[in-house]
This record gives sequence, structure tokens and C-alpha cells, in this order.
Amino acid sequence: MVTNARILGRLLVDTEGVGEAALSAALGAERRPGERVGDTLVRCGAISRCGVARALAAQLDLPLAPMPLEPEPDALAAVQAELARRRAIVPLAITRRVIRLAMADPLDVIAIDDVQFQTGRRVEPMVSTPEAVRAALGRHYGVDAHDDIVEDLDLGTLVQELPTTAAEDAGGDDGMDPELERATRHAPVVRLVDRIIRNAIDEGASDIHVEETGADVRVRVRVDGTLRRTVDLPASSRRAILSRIKVLAGMDIAVRRRAQDGSLRFDHAGRRLTLRVSTLPVNGGEKAVVRILDSATAPSDLGVLGMSGPDLTQLRLLLRRGEGVVLAAGPTGSGKSTTLFAALSELDRDVQNIVTLEDPVEYRLSGASQVQVDRRAGLGFADALRAVLRQDPDVVMVGEIRDRETAEIAMAAAVTGHLVLSTIHTVDAPGAITRLLHMGVPPFLVAGGLSGVVAQRLVRRCCSACRGRGCHECGDGMRGRTGVYQVLGVSDEMRDEISGAGSSARLRRLAAEAGMGTLESDARRAVAAGLTTPHEIGRLLHAGAVTGAPCPVCGTVVPFAALACPGCGDRRRRACACSQPLERGWRWCPSCVRPVPPD
Repeated sequence: MVTNARILGRLLVDTEGVGEAALSAALGAERRPGERVGDTLVRCGAISRCGVARALAAQLDLPLAPMPLEPEPDALAAVQAELARRRAIVPLAITRRVIRLAMADPLDVIAIDDVQFQTGRRVEPMVSTPEAVRAALGRHYGVDAHDDIVEDLDLGTLVQELPTTAAEDAGGDDGMDPELERATRHAPVVRLVDRIIRNAIDEGASDIHVEETGADVRVRVRVDGTLRRTVDLPASSRRAILSRIKVLAGMDIAVRRRAQDGSLRFDHAGRRLTLRVSTLPVNGGEKAVVRILDSATAPSDLGVLGMSGPDLTQLRLLLRRGEGVVLAAGPTGSGKSTTLFAALSELDRDVQNIVTLEDPVEYRLSGASQVQVDRRAGLGFADALRAVLRQDPDVVMVGEIRDRETAEIAMAAAVTGHLVLSTIHTVDAPGAITRLLHMGVPPFLVAGGLSGVVAQRLVRRCCSACRGRGCHECGDGMRGRTGVYQVLGVSDEMRDEISGAGSSARLRRLAAEAGMGTLESDARRAVAAGLTTPHEIGRLLHAGAVTGAPCPVCGTVVPFAALACPGCGDRRRRACACSQPLERGWRWCPSCVRPVPPD
């Protein structure tokens, strides 16, 4: 007898290019108990979810839901959010007699019956992928489909919210609660926390936020730099869910009035990841943030970061010098550490002694000595850097320059022939020089030690499968992120200016003359190359360093020291023939002693 799995498998071979060997394995040894053949092939990498959806639609003679899923407001209102989440369906359109549903499982007759009963309309199913349905649920209902487990929690009788104790009033913590400890081992709690973590990893999330909102507990994940809500949990489950996370991270569940940090190793889909957990007491309870660190996502070289050809060549030249300080600059979450590890990946770790100082260690780098900085143990960046310099290093990576002491040691090490890589929080590349000087680092050290600065931002990347139009793979046309960069190489003229503690405007002018571009121009390059969209770079074009004021005539940004608008030529300030700016009321030029014509 020919089974449905074999029919679908044959369609995948005939129409989607799946190999006979892959199909045989998926129908045999590779297939897990209860797993569908399409899921097995996707797990083995033989086909994409989009291909399975197309074949399933052909097998069932059903339409394929166009991506991204864009439901009509009336259709959303007709189906209760709880039902849509529980059955993983998205109502797309509705008429007086028919409602169309996007379904990852169009054979789910229970879901079809429930919607027909609730709406009084005949259901027309359309085939979609689980990822597309989940993304649409997140956008339009603000949640993800975890409700099958949430319904099983029933923690109202399992663990009650405890009244505030005298110890908590005094800023202390409760002792161990046996009921709470038992709740952390309750099967639905264990399964829900496990699913939240695994779904976040599958979506490519960098962080998981578990936080109270008053009436319930909100779980959000950060994907491609944007937070999105995945599930709302009943308030009665708050203590058990947070305590389960603490148990996994080796933290004390009895401590709720102090911030805690923990970590754990987590195996998923054949990968071993590191999860960093941080808890913080908030009004009425706690908040937990789980940082997902996956060494497999570390870049193999600088070429995969999305830099332009000239910027990539300039940065590689700075690294080949083998000495000096190279800084990655930008705000938190702009990919600075990723850039440094891509740079380290291009260095020869067999013939060089490479040491990294990190807080925490994010990526595992074979052939390098990686040091975990621990301030509570008396090993801060400055102390660790001093110790490392006694270890005969060729290259040192310092996670972040946060203070004058660390900056001075790094610059001194660069002057003596070491290559030092680090990060700094500034809005653009020239601003890193100003920040170092404002920290109190002697100008001669900055001038002698600094080789270059890479300023950067991250923007969402157009999906390679659909070029930003939206498909089964991405949902909304965007998948992953790419970088926008500004590379500054310190020239001799800039070193002279830095030694004299020159102005920021003068440093920027010299950097531009040396060939440095702007973040804005590189963002436009990324759009022209099809890497991202104008909408994505819109925020970037308004978030750069404030280096001028808009021209009242044409709106072009005019540098503060400029005499005229570079866009329309409107004169902003009077100047002598020798280029000396002239103040109102002056009768003689203070530079060349020429008479000044009247205003």
C-alpha cells in the first residue's frame, strides 16, 4: 500500500530535486518516531521548508499562501487569538460564507472544525510553513504558539504567590520554598522553558527576555536586533518559570532581591551553545535575560561581514602591520566583537601567540588563549592586560576599553610592537580618538599607538531567497543582518594633530582627506548592492555624529566650521581672502592684516 509519506516523498523527488538516497533515508533510518517525511528531509538539510510546502500543496491540491502572510483585519477579528495560537493558524480573508486559513498542517481537521464552529463559515485551507505562520502570529497576535503547554501549567494550586516577608521588606531574600522547588521540576514547566529556549535558537535570537507586565509574564526574543513577543504566561507561573531558568543556570532560586548571573551549556540540533543568564529584581518580582552564544556563528573571515572592497583592504592592511591599536567603534549591539573575531580568524594562530581578554567569552577561537575577566575576583581588564603582556604575546584582544588605565596600557603595548584589538563606544571613527583624549590618555600615546578605527552599525539584511519581497523562509522579506562600516587609518598628519590635542572638526577633516568615507555613504552602498532596504538605513542616516547644522536654503548638513553650504553654495560665514573667518564688526583681518570691507 502506498502511504501519504511515500506520495509526498515522490513529489519531492520529482518536483523539488530531492535525491533518491535522501528520500530512502528519510523513510527509513533517519526518520524519528512520529516524524513526518518532510520534517525529516528538512532536518537532514535535503530540502527547505518552502519546498516541502510547495509539494504538500500539490499533493493535497490546495493553494499556497503567498508570503509574507498579510491577513485582513476582519479575518483576524473573526478568529479568537487563543484558537489561532493553539492550532497554529492564520486567518487571511473572510466573506459571508468562507474564511481562508494559512495552515502549516492543512490536515488538522480539529483546527478546521473549531474555526467553522466559531465563525459559522466554511474553511478554505491554504498551505504555509511553520516559520511563516509563527512570524504572522507574532506580528498580528503578539504571541507564539506555546499554548498547548501553557494550558497544562495549572500552577494555581501547584505553587501560590507567597506574601511579602519581613526579610524582603528589609531587602533580603526568602529561604528555600519546597513547593517552589517542586514546581521547577513540574513537567509542563520543564517542557515550556525548554521549548522557549529551543524556539529562540531556531529563530536565530540573540536574547530571551522573561519579564512581568503586571497581570501576566511576557516572553520576548531579540531577532536581528528587534524584540518580538512570543508568549504570555499566567501570572501564577512566574515564580516557577523564573526558578526553572535559575536552576538550569546554577543560580540560587531563594535569592530574589539581588541581581544574579549564571550560565549553562545547552545542546540543540547537534550544536553545543552557551547560555548566559542574568536576573534583576524589579518592582513586584524579577526579570531574567538569557543571552544565547553560539560559537558556530562566529565569522570565518572579514570577507563575510559585508564591507566594501576599499574598507576591507584598508582594514587588512592595518592588521598586516602587526602592531598598533585597532579599535571597533559603535553602540552596544553593533557587532563590534564579531568584527574583532573575524579579524583574529584571519591571523596565523600557529606562529603567533594570540591572547583574548573577554567578559564574557563569546566565541571559541582555536589556537588562541582566551581569558575570562572577573572583576569580583580582582581580575579586571587593566590587571589582566598587565599579566598578558608578560606572556610574550604577539596579538592581544581586549573586550572593551572602558577606562583610562586600560587605554593607556593598550596604547603603551602597541607602541612597543604589539597588535592590540579592542572595542570602544563612540558614534563614528574620529569620535574614538576624541573619546580616548577625553579619558585622559596622553595625546602622545594616542598618536603613537593608534593605527586605525572601524566604526560600524548593523542593519537587517534582505532575504537571499526572495530579495526582500517576503517568502516562506523569512516571512517579512528580511533575514539576518549585515554591517555598515567606516574605516579610518591614522595618517601622519592626523598623528601631528592628535599630539597637539587637536579639535574634533580638524580630525574629521583630515580623516576625510585621507580617504575615510561616512557611515551614511556606506549604508547607501549596501542599499545599491541589494543587501538591505532604504527603510532599514533610515534610522542610521539620522543617528550619526552631529557634525553640522542644516542649511536653511537646501537642507544639506553644513559642517560647523564650513564657510558655505556644500549643497547650494550659500555663504554661512564671511571670510577674508586668506580664508580667515571674520566676526561681525571686525575692521581688520587678524591673520593677514588686510582691511575688512563693511558688512
